[in-house]
This record gives sequence, C-alpha cells and structure tokens, in this order.
Amino acid sequence: MSTKIIRFIFFGNYFVGILAVALTLEASFQLRLPFNSLNYYLLLFLAPTIYYTYAYNKVSTQPSTTNLRTQWYFEHKKLINISQLLLFVLCVILAVNLLYQNLHHFLTLPAIYWAAIITVVVAAALYYGLLPKSFLKFNLRNTGWLKAFVIGFVWACCANVLPLIMLKIETGIDYHDSVLWTWLFVKNWMFCTVNAIIFDIKDYPTDANKHLRTFVVRYGLRKTIFSILIPLLLVGLISLGVFASYKDFGLPQVLCNIFPFLLTIYVAYSMHRRKNILYYLMVIDGLILIKALCGILGMQFVH
Repeated sequence: MSTKIIRFIFFGNYFVGILAVALTLEASFQLRLPFNSLNYYLLLFLAPTIYYTYAYNKVSTQPSTTNLRTQWYFEHKKLINISQLLLFVLCVILAVNLLYQNLHHFLTLPAIYWAAIITVVVAAALYYGLLPKSFLKFNLRNTGWLKAFVIGFVWACCANVLPLIMLKIETGIDYHDSVLWTWLFVKNWMFCTVNAIIFDIKDYPTDANKHLRTFVVRYGLRKTIFSILIPLLLVGLISLGVFASYKDFGLPQVLCNIFPFLLTIYVAYSMHRRKNILYYLMVIDGLILIKALCGILGMQFVH
C-alpha cells in the first residue's frame, strides 16, 4: 500500500507541485515579503502537477518493462485522465476566481510584468512541445544541453518572478532590492539547472538514441560529474560566500544556505552508480525541497 501511495505522489507529479510552493515560500521569506493568497498557492501547486503529468501521459502510450514510470502511466491511464480533468477544472475555477477578485489590477498591470508572464508561459510550453506542431514545431528539449538551463530558468521564474507579480496584483506591493532579488534568482536558476543536468543522467540511453545532445550524452557521465556539475556547484558556493560577506549574513544563515550545495555535490559524485527512477524523483528532486527548507530556516536567524 505504501509503495502505491509513493508512486502516486511522485509518478503523479504531486511532489513537483509541492516543490513549486516550497520554492515560492522560500523566496517570500528571503525577500521578507508578505505571503501570496491561498488561491495563488493552490494554483501554483496544481499547474505544474497538471503540466508534467500531461507531458508524461502524452508519451507513455506503450507498456514498458524497463521504465517504471512509463509502465505506471500505461497501467493507470484511466485514473490519470480522470484526475487530470478534475485538477484542470479546479485549476480553471481558481484562475477565474483570482482574475475576478483582481480584475482591475490585472488590467492596469505594467507591460514589463506581462512580458515576464508571457516569457515564462512560452518557455514552459515550448519545453515539452505542448503547442500544436501545426502551429510551431520548435521544441526546447531538442536543443540538448540548453534544455537544463531552460528548466532552471522556468523554475527560477516560478519562485522569484511570478510571486512578485502576483503580490503586485493582489496587494499593490513592489519590491525594490534588485541586488538581493537578482542574486536569489540566479542562485535558483543555477541550482535547478544543476538538478536538471543530474536528472538527465537517468535519460542517457534514450537521449543518446534520439541524438539529443544533453551534457551527459555529449561529454559522458564522468566528465559531466567532475567537469560540469561539481564545478558549477563550487562556483555557487563561492558566490554564496562573497554575497554573504557583502550582506553580512550570520554564520547560522550561511551554514543553512551552504548545506544544500554540499549535499548536491555528494549526490552528484554518487551518480556514477546506476539509480532507479524513484531515486531520481525522491532524492534528486528532493534536493530542491531541502534547499527551500534550508533557505526558510536560515531566515529564522536574521534579526
């Protein structure tokens, strides 16, 4: 029974929705901003859950003895289709309610905010090729090495851009510390990019067959770990140290922010041993949750 629940949560991408909310809460704590509305958090939880499930469900049309997630989607297609419909209806209701309550603020939103929203939506749609091929055949996944940076960018926008836009819409509050915001955005972008590169290790055989030139396909597993992943994380640690000194972070806050990077370095180093799909979904994606929790914890030491 517990195995079924775990697979439902992780294969059904509900954990992805939790990550989106966790990163957003972390950003609110670190930027010392009021929380968004419950309506927005529910919408933020549902949107990536529906998005990722739709993408995987679309390609999981055949049974598989080697891919547990593909097999799970094939065996539970009816349940997934029903849950997707229910979640989509709930998502639409929440979106309409949010629009109804803040219609005037939506209509008067500055153009730069709309540009940011459109950029995130288009990047997310293009990444999995969700737009009809008759409309646009371009798929960001087929750009190989670039796809990890696109994933990181979309997640950073969800954590550091969309909450500020919604806060402006719901409360009229603007945020003005551009230095802190920029650093947190880049940190989220790079951390989620590294996470995506580690995740690509799982898809190495499939990506190689499709001639999708991800980092691990292009450079091999060992070089990806030691020449790309670990150096990127070390650069992140150095930049964290420099910024912590600039902002006069206390030692507990620094340690809380360093821990996810050190843990990710350890996990990256361990990736030369083959892992199953649930390890990636629970441990690799779990690094993002740990990062968010550590970021929130670190702010408790700020006075």
